[in-house]
Amino acid sequence: MQITNFVLVGAPGLGGAVSRLPAVYGAGMVAAGLLPSDPGAGFPAGTPEGPPAALSWHGFGHLVAGSLSFLALIAVCLVLGRRYARAGNRRAAVLSAAAGTALLLGNLWAMTGGRAGTLTLAAGVITAMLWTSAVAARSR
Repeated sequence: MQITNFVLVGAPGLGGAVSRLPAVYGAGMVAAGLLPSDPGAGFPAGTPEGPPAALSWHGFGHLVAGSLSFLALIAVCLVLGRRYARAGNRRAAVLSAAAGTALLLGNLWAMTGGRAGTLTLAAGVITAMLWTSAVAARSR
């Protein structure tokens, strides 16, 4: 199910990209879906807590693709924030920066193995995805 989620989220980002950053985000999500992560940290259910004993090539690829994708999405949010600030739209500039920061902090917290790391990552990703989707919908 998660493989499908990654591919379905990434494909529109890749297909509808008007610049490199959204294209990198979309491609990274598709690649992360096609390269499944190794079981670990209690996922899937019944897997012991903690990192996997060994990292497979596809698990490594998933981490690289996901990291590049999230970095691109953070950059998209920050670029939007700068554009909105230059245009004098302070509210949208702050929301853009907040969305990018939420993803950055969620990703960093998850990488440290902090408590509820997956949940904080999900909150950051959802925030950034919702914001960029709202911007794209409003721009259409």
